[in-house]
Amino acid sequence: MLTSIVGINWGDEGKGRMVDLLTEEQDIVVRYQGGNNAGHTVINHLGKFILNLLPSGILRPEIVNVMGPGMVIDIAHLCGEIGRLREAGVTITPENLKISERAIICMPYHVMQDCLEEDRLGDAKYGSTRRGISPVYGDKYLKKGIRMGDLLQAEDMRARLDGIIDWKSLTFTGVYGAKPIDKEEIFAWLETYGKPLLPHICDTGAYLEQALRAGKRVMFEAQLGALRDIDFGIYPYTSSSSTIAAYAPIGAGIPGYQLDRVVGVMKAYSSCVGEGPFTAELFGEEAEKLRQAGGEYGAATGRPRRVGPFDAVASRYGVRVQGASEIALTKMDILSDMDQIPVCVGYTVDGVEIKDFPFGDKLNRAKPILKYVEGWKCDISGIRKKEDLPKAALDYIRFIEELVECKVRYVSVGAEREAYIVM
Repeated sequence: MLTSIVGINWGDEGKGRMVDLLTEEQDIVVRYQGGNNAGHTVINHLGKFILNLLPSGILRPEIVNVMGPGMVIDIAHLCGEIGRLREAGVTITPENLKISERAIICMPYHVMQDCLEEDRLGDAKYGSTRRGISPVYGDKYLKKGIRMGDLLQAEDMRARLDGIIDWKSLTFTGVYGAKPIDKEEIFAWLETYGKPLLPHICDTGAYLEQALRAGKRVMFEAQLGALRDIDFGIYPYTSSSSTIAAYAPIGAGIPGYQLDRVVGVMKAYSSCVGEGPFTAELFGEEAEKLRQAGGEYGAATGRPRRVGPFDAVASRYGVRVQGASEIALTKMDILSDMDQIPVCVGYTVDGVEIKDFPFGDKLNRAKPILKYVEGWKCDISGIRKKEDLPKAALDYIRFIEELVECKVRYVSVGAEREAYIVM
């Protein structure tokens, strides 16, 4: 059984919370793309955890966690993340954390290049997290990457990396007027942070193949959402990897397999970190009230998230490109104080109403069409059964289902592991 948990919108939909919940039914959780440029927040009996690189299944001791070949890994950040979890009482061993030998290492010079480029762009910046993700994926496809498995062959790696650094220094000095990269610092960095990870590095594709043949249940965990996908998102304001469910088996290292189930995660309203078009965005006091109620600050960066009403046009598009078979609707409880709840049911572009998510500059010119629905005006955070929800809350869920043309299976009414309803 292969299940993928994916984001329907711009990211930050609550995927980590849903992965943590649904791993109770799984044996293995795989992160298949991205790096430490986003965070999955999970709250359980041990406390609150923000996971940037580790799969969210790491908080369940019985789950095996895999970091797939589609990922880019800042090994210093990973060592720090592992250290913080161990201090909190989480067990992490080579038995429950396996790192693909094919995953690319995000180097310090990738982080520096990311910062230099965003600074160069100025007001035209893409809204990068400045964690090196675009440069490292660029180097991957330029065939200038160093992989996790190369750490197991240090001498060969050093010889190849020597030439890569010479090449990268040409960009630093010639394009940005920066200093050349210090090779010895890079080699020392790899030694310091690579050594503790060596026991975890393996052929994760072979491991997953054997596990599936043995009947194990595997869940794929995506980072960010459909609208940040490099191919289908709001390019160029996207991530640099493929966030869609169809990429999951590829990024996990088992490209010959197909998914059985895709759970698309989206909020009961909209939020967005970073730059780019966000048609239904709220501003001023109304936005700040929603931002504060929902705690809408980036898990990876702490940046205030842009917020708005539920966007049916963007969400219907996200459901389609993700191939979602069911929806997990998160943060329903945040809307409980509203008398009237706004919903973006369509867009207009140059005065013409459209229902489909627009491409390119049309998206920049899009204006929201809002419809207001009745609020439920009561606390629903303690409700655990569908039949106990107020009629207005049930009506809101049914309205969302109609708009996105997909059934809602889970409704999250709080951040805690047990705060959800099965519809």
